[in-house]
Amino acid sequence: MTRGRDRRSDGERAGANEMRGQMTIVAAVATLCGSIGLYPLFVSGGWFWSGLGAVAAVSGAGALVRRYRLPALVNLAGGLAALHVYVTIVYASDRAFLGIIPTPASSMRVAELVGEGWQAANTYAAPVPLIPAISLLTTLGIGLVAALVDLLAVRLRRAAPAGLPLLAMYSVPAAIREESISWLAFAIGAAGYLWLLLADARVQVTSWGRPVFTSRWSEDAPRDQASSGALVLTGRRIGVTAVMAALLLPSLVPGIQPKGFFGVGGTGEGGRGARTVTTLDPLVSLKRELTRTDDAVVLTFRSTEPQPDYLRLYALDRFDGDRWTYSELSSGPRDKIKDRDLPAAPGLTLPAAGRTTTKVAIGDRVDLKFLPLPYPPTRVDIDGDWRVHSESLMVYSLRDAAGGRDYTVNSLKVAPSAAQLDATGPASPQVLGQFTRVPSTVPDRVREIAENVTKSATSPYQKAMLLQEWFTNGQFVYSLEAPPPKRVSDLMDFLETTKAGYCEQFAAAMALMARELKIPARVAMGYTPGTPDANGNWVVRSRDTHAWPELYFAGIGWVRFEPTPSGATGQGTATIPQYAVPAAAAAPGLPSSPTGSDSVVPTPTTPGSPGAAVQRPRDPDNITTPTGVSGSTGTQVPYGLIAGAGVALLLLLTPMTTRLLTRRRRWAQVAGDATDDVRSTHAARAAWAELRADAIDYRVDWRAAESPRAVAKRLARQLNLGGTAADALTRIAMAEERARYAPSPGQTQTLRADSRLMRKTFAAAGNRRTRVRARLFPASTMAAYRAAFGRLLDVLDRFDAFAFTGRWRWRTRSSSPR
Repeated sequence: MTRGRDRRSDGERAGANEMRGQMTIVAAVATLCGSIGLYPLFVSGGWFWSGLGAVAAVSGAGALVRRYRLPALVNLAGGLAALHVYVTIVYASDRAFLGIIPTPASSMRVAELVGEGWQAANTYAAPVPLIPAISLLTTLGIGLVAALVDLLAVRLRRAAPAGLPLLAMYSVPAAIREESISWLAFAIGAAGYLWLLLADARVQVTSWGRPVFTSRWSEDAPRDQASSGALVLTGRRIGVTAVMAALLLPSLVPGIQPKGFFGVGGTGEGGRGARTVTTLDPLVSLKRELTRTDDAVVLTFRSTEPQPDYLRLYALDRFDGDRWTYSELSSGPRDKIKDRDLPAAPGLTLPAAGRTTTKVAIGDRVDLKFLPLPYPPTRVDIDGDWRVHSESLMVYSLRDAAGGRDYTVNSLKVAPSAAQLDATGPASPQVLGQFTRVPSTVPDRVREIAENVTKSATSPYQKAMLLQEWFTNGQFVYSLEAPPPKRVSDLMDFLETTKAGYCEQFAAAMALMARELKIPARVAMGYTPGTPDANGNWVVRSRDTHAWPELYFAGIGWVRFEPTPSGATGQGTATIPQYAVPAAAAAPGLPSSPTGSDSVVPTPTTPGSPGAAVQRPRDPDNITTPTGVSGSTGTQVPYGLIAGAGVALLLLLTPMTTRLLTRRRRWAQVAGDATDDVRSTHAARAAWAELRADAIDYRVDWRAAESPRAVAKRLARQLNLGGTAADALTRIAMAEERARYAPSPGQTQTLRADSRLMRKTFAAAGNRRTRVRARLFPASTMAAYRAAFGRLLDVLDRFDAFAFTGRWRWRTRSSSPR
């Protein structure tokens, strides 16, 4: 007896170990399925294979720990240790012992890469390049999730809470991207989690012990496992329904998904909720654009102004101690600009010197969510869903891109004189509080330098002029070799040591020094006007990307200054506005600023010249009058609403269409038969099938066990039929009876007309609700849909059973003994 009990114990332990091994595989697959949700964050898919290796290492270590029945904490520690070994082999093998065993040097290298990856992740906007540091960070994240899922689902047998770390992988792209995650990626992750739950349920049921079999049990079912039967089928239906609800509800509920289902219901298409618009770092691409070797055309424009001003993209009003960026933009439907004037420019009460109309054509391959505009714009005519931030007049879109678009901008020409700027009073306390804020981490040395440079000034305007002249008096050098500033120490190095940089350093430094002097300031980024071509267009290239400071003066608002050196030794197309030109250089007849060829990227811009860019600028429409162009005023076609309504209508009509096609197919088969006997037999079967389907559709009682003659008698009595209807029903029943038992069904030429008559008879016997339901949602077709769905669930049940038993169940359990 003891040996028997021991043998059973050994068998039970072997079965438990086998179940844990299977659960380990399922948990690993669920983690990999969940990691697919990270795909929008990267420009390439190499991260997945690195994550696959991490999941394999963690799962293998967990299985090894469980084999020796070690505590749960050791399970987690073993997984993390295996993850450490894996990343050491992949990313720091040159510093590991024998290329495998971690050492202090290899661990330091991994830590350095983690720091670099974290910094890069906060610098680049998604999708990010897959540099080793970012790949390592992703691998560690996936490996950590794998360790938690393995601990919860396999070791602790708590599969439901394992969904939390899986959900964490979806929260990362959802938090930093504007666009929603693909429904397919979500479905794959949800399927992995459902499989994990189903596998855990199967293990729990099996652990109850040996099942008690009855005669109703399937002969081909495994005798050592309990079948879940109808309960499992119900569970799968609930699971599939939950996945479908999770896929559709976020698309239909306003505020959860940017665009809603086909653009319907989401705030991006007019929903009532507000959205928050953010980018990680607007300045991150500045140097990349300035140093592009192809010097591609970004846009072309025509302006009613002989010397156009800069085209601004961003107004960066927040300095976090290291970098300039803009505050979060809360966007709602009232911010849409379609067929509306833009809000008034903040702080501007000075009468405008004129109005400017600019027609812009953006290059097809340009990826912009913000529109380049002359400041201050008053109206923008463009197709699509575009919005304005009233405090900065930045125009952006939640879903559309500017690439390949043409639009028209009306703007004011603000030309304050030096005297007017010098005479302005103090800004309001609100403006001072928001735009002179400086973090405590900024060294006092910045304020000391600013005060020393401007000690002779008596007004904010004079201080601004002295700051600008300090940067442009020759002691600072324009250089694209300088690294982009990443922290305030880089700025101090620029101010006191190297004194070499490009527009970002100059703009950021002057704006920060102005704030230290209590002058409201921010950094703007966009494009200089570029260079004119032979056709009167202004051509803006990547080298014309620029950053500059904007300072606020009461009654005039935001005005730009230009501390970056221009001309042949600086930013080639930068210009100094007339009000900011030093008095010595503002002699009559002189231009407001020197302009010259760009010495950094000496690419000719005249069409047809050698070395000119291959891409030709698109020519926007000619402008004939300064104010005569209003742009497109047509109503935007709601393509998303139309598509959503079309899909809903298609789904609504699908059952009815399927019923009509089924009827047509049956009678078309009769017409295509070759011989009279075959044609008559098929006609009898088609008429009987239509009689049955029509009875089911119109809720007339149908009893499958009755003979055709019994059906005819009962229906005639139930519906009180007589005359032609009773004769038609009798002919259909007799034809079916002869098709079953006689060599020939006899004469069947009238069966199609008889079938049509019986359908009308059934419809007349029912009420209006029954007739509408029979046409739109015929019960015979809906039953076919349910049967197909049941077969799909049965396939899922077979896959699930195959994963745990290694045997494919070709037949299902019979409902009753044979």
